[in-house]
Amino acid sequence: MVVAIAQYLSAIFILAPEHRALSILLDPQMFAIVTATSLSIASGYIINNYYDWEKDLINRPKKYMLDKLISESTRLKIYFGVNFVVFLLAFLISWRAAVFFSVYIFMIWFYSHKLKKYPIIGNATASLLAILPFFAVLFYYQKQELFHIQHHQYKYFVVFAHAAFLYLLVFIREMVKDLENLTGDFANNYRTIPVVYGEKTSKYIITALIVLSLIPVYILVEIADVGYMDIYFYFSLIGLLFFLLFLWRADEKKHFMASHNFLKFIIISGVFSLILIDPSLLWKGRELLPI
Repeated sequence: MVVAIAQYLSAIFILAPEHRALSILLDPQMFAIVTATSLSIASGYIINNYYDWEKDLINRPKKYMLDKLISESTRLKIYFGVNFVVFLLAFLISWRAAVFFSVYIFMIWFYSHKLKKYPIIGNATASLLAILPFFAVLFYYQKQELFHIQHHQYKYFVVFAHAAFLYLLVFIREMVKDLENLTGDFANNYRTIPVVYGEKTSKYIITALIVLSLIPVYILVEIADVGYMDIYFYFSLIGLLFFLLFLWRADEKKHFMASHNFLKFIIISGVFSLILIDPSLLWKGRELLPI
């Protein structure tokens, strides 16, 4: 649901501010993209739970008991059925969309089946999968040649700066999840960073990622025009500083769980803070600038 909202808000406030918000919300092809994305992510959760049942038995026993209420064969049937619907929706948009979502579904499966068990590669892939849906929206509006109306290079610049910040936040979140799930990962031979290199190394990497996040924040606040959204970035950096101080003192699962939830809050807040770029776009579109 959050990703669906984020796709619509990114279209309204970043990718197509020339269009009225209502016209974007009522665009059937945009709706098909958002629906295909949501179903792809849902099927990803199904296959991820399918491969992670041994780990969940240790890390999330209550969740495991709920998952066992549905048989494995039923889950796989739902998984393939949902992916078939995604492919049909994507094909109705265009053959390029069908290719994009086919690759996206395959990447989710490959991550769940293989990559998530390896340090760095698993975290990097999970973070990439989190931001790829926004590029589906980007390609859709690029196809409509909206980027040729205004300074298209500048828009790419802003989109990639936002994507870089989100990527780093999700990467940090994945690292914290590994710390939270250390016991189950170790028992099931998942070669995550905490398992292979220890908790301290994980905290050093998280610290480095937070420092790196200063680069896209600087670009968005000082170079790009993000309206009042710079308020969100200032508060995010302050929040990440306190998060870092708390993380270095954390040594129990409940501490890592609290850190994980705080990062979720920052990410979700960022989604709704897109409105701050230009709130007036909610009721009117910007006039097109002359070429």
